[in-house]
Amino acid sequence: MTTITADTATTTVTPSKGLIGLPEKTARAMATAGGALTIVSCFLAWTWTSEFPGDLTVYGYPGGLQWLVLIGGLLTTLFALSSYGVKGLRWLTPAGADSAIKLSALAAFTTAWYTGIAISTTLGGVVNLEPGGFIALAATLVTLVGALALPYRHPATDAPDPDESGYGKFKHNAGNRWTTIKAAFAPGTPKAPARQLPGWAEILVLAAVLALALAVFTYGIGTEYDELFIGFLLTACFGFAAINKSGLAARVSAMAANHRNVAMVGAFAAAAAFPFTQTDDQYATIGVNILIFATVALGLNIVVGLVGLLDLGYVAFLGVGAYAAAMVSGSPSSPFGLHLPFWAAILIGAAASMIFGVLIGAPTLRLRGDYLAIVTLGFGEIFRIAVNNMDGTSGPDITNGSNGISSIPNLDMFGFDFGAEHSIGGFTIGRFANYFLLMLLVTLIVVVVFRRSSESRIGRSWVAIREDETAAEAMGINGFRVKLIAFALGASLAGLAGAVQAHVTYTVTPEQYQFANAVPPNSAFLLAAVVLGGMGTISGPLVGGALLYLIPNKLQFMGEYQLFAFGLALIVLMRVRPEGLIPNRRRQLEFHENELDENSADLSKAGA
Repeated sequence: MTTITADTATTTVTPSKGLIGLPEKTARAMATAGGALTIVSCFLAWTWTSEFPGDLTVYGYPGGLQWLVLIGGLLTTLFALSSYGVKGLRWLTPAGADSAIKLSALAAFTTAWYTGIAISTTLGGVVNLEPGGFIALAATLVTLVGALALPYRHPATDAPDPDESGYGKFKHNAGNRWTTIKAAFAPGTPKAPARQLPGWAEILVLAAVLALALAVFTYGIGTEYDELFIGFLLTACFGFAAINKSGLAARVSAMAANHRNVAMVGAFAAAAAFPFTQTDDQYATIGVNILIFATVALGLNIVVGLVGLLDLGYVAFLGVGAYAAAMVSGSPSSPFGLHLPFWAAILIGAAASMIFGVLIGAPTLRLRGDYLAIVTLGFGEIFRIAVNNMDGTSGPDITNGSNGISSIPNLDMFGFDFGAEHSIGGFTIGRFANYFLLMLLVTLIVVVVFRRSSESRIGRSWVAIREDETAAEAMGINGFRVKLIAFALGASLAGLAGAVQAHVTYTVTPEQYQFANAVPPNSAFLLAAVVLGGMGTISGPLVGGALLYLIPNKLQFMGEYQLFAFGLALIVLMRVRPEGLIPNRRRQLEFHENELDENSADLSKAGA
């Protein structure tokens, strides 16, 4: 129960009860003690034999899936202690701790119980669990019960400023006047935020976050067995949701906004360090393909996220760039017999895609909505069928038909052979690591173009067209012209990525550029990456593209159920977070308008 005292009245606000009818103090103690016990259980043996992958037989040191449960237990314990107001931990939960406790407890519970079930199924019964395994199952269950019993409170819309011990101030706009209200916060409610860190400290925090992100990505991409990857998904999903609910993600985002250039340089430096964490090209192959897919998704974000045009044939522009670059890069199956430098090939690929973008956009961009979507879908299929028929039999001999352009040679730039291994600073990087670094440079170019375009006058015109095309044209914006510019720019960025893809894969074929197939990139997955990651943002499509390429690649062991499980996960995710993983602020407010109205009503009642 929270008592809010204003200048003229005192209002008592009772928070919503938890899902389980336990006293709040008991529930909070259960969550805290259960989280601590979960940490301890990870240092005990969970099974007696090393036949289960990860070797969970060791006392005193976690292994395999135990590391993931340990992370869930650690997050739960930190958030729970923060809810008690422990000095130094309140910084972790600027938006309140209770929701974060529930999600982090769920992360530990699902991963621990999945591990117990996997051990029992693989080894032939519950009898194969050691006492440490039973302790982990019991501890995570107690933690989850305590977390679910915690009451729910809406976080403060404006973070309160420090006033005095146990109190905070926040402002509420009551009509045309500002009313200052003192609030005595119960445990678990939003606390007064920590003092703003100095600039150098914020940069250090950003560096630590980027290093942690690199470690998480490297761990996820390098999971050695199927059970570990599923556990990683469970922990990562619920753990990220807990960090987001606590307000910590928003706090770090604000720091990144304060030091935007530093954050961008640091992010690309962390990404460039990825190849040096690998001992061979096994996972660098996945890394370079993720970059290609994510970069193309970022180009599509101009068309879909900024302008609001539904393009279902965007993968065709990737194909145009790949074919154009392949034909002038010295392939013996190319009809032109040209071998131009890479800088010329990549410019030709981008220019060819841009020309096709203008040719397709000029007659079709006067359409809107579903009609435009159908036309772009038709263009994607026409491109695939056309390059399949240009084999010298059904049509002119240009693309070698279904055999595609093959044997594309490796790049050799300034004496650096991208197809050979190289030693840099004592680290040996192979072919795919070389192309990973090259593709990272292309991604940087695309990010800069996207950022500069979105912040320019033309970018504001794109957003105006997306919000209301009729109103934008009434204000003097030439809707057709700005949409055509977006279409051409998005296509040229896809062409840049296509030129690199042609050299990475050695071969380009029509089957690589379908609307939908089991292996990205394709138009369906590209559109899903933009929507899932967050339309209109830079980091959203990059994160969405990485997830949509990595997860299907790692779920291949599920066979015919792979796409079913993947699709089900997407449905759940878009139901609970429709604005995307890293949303545009305006779109996030649109999706959560009802919650804002509820918070405003509560504040109005308090200030009445």
